[in-house]
Amino acid sequence: MRISDLLRHKGSEVVTATPGLSVTGLLDDLARHNIGAVVVVDDAGALVGIVTERDVVRRLNDRGAQLLHAPVAEIMTTRVVTCERGDDVTAIAKIMTERRVRHMPVVADGSLVGLVSIGDVVRGRIEQLESQSEQLERYIVRGSS
Repeated sequence: MRISDLLRHKGSEVVTATPGLSVTGLLDDLARHNIGAVVVVDDAGALVGIVTERDVVRRLNDRGAQLLHAPVAEIMTTRVVTCERGDDVTAIAKIMTERRVRHMPVVADGSLVGLVSIGDVVRGRIEQLESQSEQLERYIVRGSS
């Protein structure tokens, strides 16, 4: 199974923000879309970072309520781990686990084309394992008849 299979199922819409968006604006976007991460892009649409609920909570602990007025650029992760549509879901699951990444932007030719979460990857992997199990059961039943 490839990342493109996951995107085909979930869609390729990605909620983005600019680096100048306030943390309060970010929280509004997260709540409105019921998501845990937003990809940060520059004015040209190029990927420049990612910011998650976890980033907000950790920085709130450090800086207090004044953080709410700060720009997203101050709390976003700039060394973003990305994948491509052709990448294998199992390999991406391993990378996400090893690097403790819950959200991974999908890029193609330098452009943002989707976002997968660890939940999407796990769901895809489960579907893959269920399909393999069904194929084995059919093979076994045919072989014993």
